[in-house]
Amino acid sequence: MNDSNADTPSHSRADIAIIGAGAAGLFAAIWAAREEPTLQVVAIDGARTLGAKILVAGGGRCNVTHHAVDERDYSGGSPQLIKRILRRFPVESTIDFFAECGVELKREETGKLFPTTDKARSVLDALVSAAYSAGVKILHPQRVESVVQVDGGFQIQFGAEKMLARTVILCMGGMSLPKSGSDGHGFTIARSLGHSITPLVVPALVPLTLQSDHWLTALSGLALPAELTAIRADGTPARDVAGKPIAPVCGAVLCAHFGLSGPAVLDVSRHWLHLLDIDKNARLKINWMPGIRSESLEQELVQTKGQSLLALLRGRLPERFLRAACLQAAVDPTSGVQQMTRERRSSLVRSLTACEVIPSGTRGFTAAETTAGGVPLAELNIDRLESLKCPRLFLCGEMLDVDGRIGGFSFQWAWASGFVAGTAAAHAAISDNPIKS
Repeated sequence: MNDSNADTPSHSRADIAIIGAGAAGLFAAIWAAREEPTLQVVAIDGARTLGAKILVAGGGRCNVTHHAVDERDYSGGSPQLIKRILRRFPVESTIDFFAECGVELKREETGKLFPTTDKARSVLDALVSAAYSAGVKILHPQRVESVVQVDGGFQIQFGAEKMLARTVILCMGGMSLPKSGSDGHGFTIARSLGHSITPLVVPALVPLTLQSDHWLTALSGLALPAELTAIRADGTPARDVAGKPIAPVCGAVLCAHFGLSGPAVLDVSRHWLHLLDIDKNARLKINWMPGIRSESLEQELVQTKGQSLLALLRGRLPERFLRAACLQAAVDPTSGVQQMTRERRSSLVRSLTACEVIPSGTRGFTAAETTAGGVPLAELNIDRLESLKCPRLFLCGEMLDVDGRIGGFSFQWAWASGFVAGTAAAHAAISDNPIKS
């Protein structure tokens, strides 16, 4: 989508320049322009396809948000700081905004909210239309190379053009899906303006890889519910920023030729990667029978008489999986349960309820839905999302050290943080006389 305004002359001016017109950027632009219609608000984006990440989200349907969202659905920064942003633009406000734009949302059994059209294009078109209606000027595709603080604001370089902006909102995404434009360049610009980036920046909501000869890769295409926990080599679980053990992640796991995918794997991936930074032998513990403890299953096997393993467990696990797990434990799945030795029985129980897996890696940022890490929240005035390092610079979206679990939570963070940064930037821009073109 090429905007006719892309022929902007050198040294053009704006009151607010939003760098990055993805979900957070478009939302920030809309609310900045709505907050003070007299301001000249310009959004600049360098991706080949505007809103590419919106278009591919949710399998092309765009999981706009979740019916219930709170700070516990996020990792990265302080939960209390995340909470302060989320409550400024809650789920109800998201629903109302999109309804106003003609996009009705429907709630599915998982709690996820999708457009009733089941088309992500409906969401992107609504955002772009709302931006234009508010008077936002969109320059696309225009890759911003640099942002430099100067007298009167910021000088923004894109291509052969320069723009002077009184206020800047930086929302260029993290490093996930780099073809969408979030290739990490935003972090470079943030550093140039005085910010730090968390020491660890890793893919989040990303599939995990296993060694090619791992027994689970032979089950490619098989999906089943499971309970996953990221653990150290000594068996202790990963911990959150407050030092509390992270609860197991429950959900579907998809066995693939490369390793493991599915919602539960995507959710646990960032915890495993962060633990891996501390313990190079970090692994996953998988309970393929969620809700069943190892001790309970072992007791059931001990008390079972006259049944084979397949007969006993067929209704609770796919036969294909059962046969593979029995092979791992060197157990004949057709033999009677009581014929197993204690050692073989314990080995099978571990395979089914406490299966330890050491991933070989991830599918990388190209397959990740979001980024874990970024600009620390402590470097911002959290009530305005204004930089404490560089006045009149605001940041929002995936650039910040906040990542949500799967289910629309990352989008809700984009809407909430975009709203806060956009309205605050408008207030900052009108504190002086607006720049006149």
